[in-house]
Amino acid sequence: MADSNPGAASGTPQPPQAAEPTPGEAARKLMRRALKGALATLEASSGHPYASLVTLATDVDGTPLLLISTLALHTQNLKSDPRASLLFDGTDAAGDPLAGGRVTVIGRAQKTQRPTARERFLARHPHARGYADFPDFAFYELVPERAHFIGGFGRIVDLGPDDLLIGTADAAELVAAQADIVSHMNEDHSAAIALYATVLAGAPGGPWRMTGLDPEGFDLVCDGMTCRLAFANRVTTPDEARRELVALAGLARDRQPLR
Repeated sequence: MADSNPGAASGTPQPPQAAEPTPGEAARKLMRRALKGALATLEASSGHPYASLVTLATDVDGTPLLLISTLALHTQNLKSDPRASLLFDGTDAAGDPLAGGRVTVIGRAQKTQRPTARERFLARHPHARGYADFPDFAFYELVPERAHFIGGFGRIVDLGPDDLLIGTADAAELVAAQADIVSHMNEDHSAAIALYATVLAGAPGGPWRMTGLDPEGFDLVCDGMTCRLAFANRVTTPDEARRELVALAGLARDRQPLR
């Protein structure tokens, strides 16, 4: 019987198959890509669950970030009981949404003191700059305690905080510089950003921009679409990030279709 792999029959080396992401990796990517999600709080007056739509971002370590108003019912609920959960939906426009990925992160919501939270959220949602400084608005974080990840039929896994968040203790230089790196990339390297999105991530063309960078990779947004690109190597300094970004740009140019 003939071998169904022509490369194996001819002795031609085949590229290695990409390893399937672990549930933790898949959940982190799903969370990084999300622009919005469902926030579930406990109604102060009755104790009933109350679900609402919120816009989302993540901090450098992956902690979910929100910008919410004290006038909103979910914020009033959190003042009474900080327990909450966030549903991150990665099913996009799938014909059968239940076959797609999603993760519910369970924890406690609180006003955040993270120095990077404001800029990372506003980079993700620039329209929010118009009301972010209103006195009734504040940035919150959901401190994860556990999560429930569903990667499609038959792939259901419970996760802990260490699966959802990445360590940044060794990446202080990168954390301090990441906003400047993002700004520099958007202002001076928009062509490379377009290649990251269209060639490496297979996304449609458009005014793609970088919104955040962390030790594992970086995030791109364009007109409601998102991409997440992973680094080949974990980075902890601006120089390491630059090398990875240059390498990915070179890879994208090599893979560009011939015209």
